[in-house]
Amino acid sequence: MSHSLAEHYHEILVGVGENPQREGLRDTPQRAAKAMQYLCNGYGQNLEEVVNGALFETQNDEMIVVRDIELYSLCEHHMLPFIGKAHVAYLPTGRVLGLSKVARVVDMFARRLQIQENLTRQIAYAVQEVTHAAGVGVVIEAKHMCMMMRGVEKQNSLMISSVMLGEFRESPTTRHEFLSLIGRHP
Repeated sequence: MSHSLAEHYHEILVGVGENPQREGLRDTPQRAAKAMQYLCNGYGQNLEEVVNGALFETQNDEMIVVRDIELYSLCEHHMLPFIGKAHVAYLPTGRVLGLSKVARVVDMFARRLQIQENLTRQIAYAVQEVTHAAGVGVVIEAKHMCMMMRGVEKQNSLMISSVMLGEFRESPTTRHEFLSLIGRHP
């Protein structure tokens, strides 16, 4: 573990007016550094490793949807969490991605400092790159702690972002089918 990261957390504790030597805080810099490294472990991953060859031949060309993938990320503006779910769909053209790998692709990009719009786009393009799908749709719904805990303090706001590629962008019927399957009626 990075010793300097723990040292920075020590300085943060001092900076907010705390005593890092207080019993409950003695190991907090190390724990916080370890937690942050875990929450940002997407930087150490790449698409090829995450997919790990889990592509399977198929004759199916019907829409595949993986919905309600839990999502935990940190906003790049305040380094506060945003939490929600991702819905990913694609139209296969000869190969499908292993089910758990879709969730792993979401996690790889979510475990980086992010803004939701970019996260949505990165997931969509990664699924497109790996599957060569005729189209990809990604919708993310998330609550942002930077909005709930500070600033305007709006507790019930939900941000929804979407990226549609290929047939999902070009065909209203395909897009509507996807949105209907995830409970988001256009």
